[in-house]
Amino acid sequence: MESIGQFMQELSKRTPRQLLTPEQQLDKMLGSSSYLKGFAQHHHELSREDYLRSLSTVYTAVKEQYLCEHCPGLGDCPNLVKGHRTQLDVVNGTIISAISPCSKQLSHEEELRRRRLMRSYYVSEETMNATFEGLVIDEGNKETVGAALQFCNKVGTGERVKGLYLHGPFGVGKSYIMGAIGRELSERNVASLLVYVPDFIREMKDSISDQSYASKLELLKEVPVLILDDIGAENLTPWVRDEILGVILNQRANNHLPTLFTSNYSLEELEEHLSISNGNRIERTKAARIMERIRHFVDVYEILRKNHRG
Repeated sequence: MESIGQFMQELSKRTPRQLLTPEQQLDKMLGSSSYLKGFAQHHHELSREDYLRSLSTVYTAVKEQYLCEHCPGLGDCPNLVKGHRTQLDVVNGTIISAISPCSKQLSHEEELRRRRLMRSYYVSEETMNATFEGLVIDEGNKETVGAALQFCNKVGTGERVKGLYLHGPFGVGKSYIMGAIGRELSERNVASLLVYVPDFIREMKDSISDQSYASKLELLKEVPVLILDDIGAENLTPWVRDEILGVILNQRANNHLPTLFTSNYSLEELEEHLSISNGNRIERTKAARIMERIRHFVDVYEILRKNHRG
């Protein structure tokens, strides 16, 4: 039996005088296309004349189904509408066609949707692509991963939920867990924003001159779930502490919006970091005010395991 691929090649090579008649084309397609065979089996009511009247439609569908079976990838899709293929249907006894997205196009659209829900500032691609399935779970992080999954289950239910504060040494997977949370939330249609704090703070300082930092602050104050990665590693100033971190955390606490953190510091060490010197002064009161917006709104987990980075 001639394959549908051979039939396509034969058509492309024939000169006008050698072209198959409509009857011959239909016979070739019915004999070689598994897609058309399946369609015919579901529509016994169709006559040969019905197929011949819609031959060009049938040919387009058969051709695109064949190309999809030998897909070169979404970027090189040869079909008329990239990422889509023609499907046959019957309406009032007439064969018609409609285009539908292929599995690769659907996956691409899902990734775009996820990216819209899971935005980031300066977060690595590895963190953005993290999943709970990709986590290596051991005694050092088992409790933390359980808490992360519980958080995902509660967000979006209307229940008030505390954020998470993950701390521990370098390379133990704190950021990866946060990336997995962001991805899981996107699959549940909950928007999140992952922010690598040191780079974000540098951007905010650069934005002072054009006053654009105000609009950037609004996003962090209002996003349903905010993840601040590596807080404590930034180059802190009183302005950053009071006018950036303080404003963000105060508004989020007032609006009961959960904020998640990763840090190399424990809460006590972070408070010491926030008591940054201003001249010869240590501003413990202002640091304590910030910590009030963290300590009472998070569950704290320490991750103690080997450095898995590299």
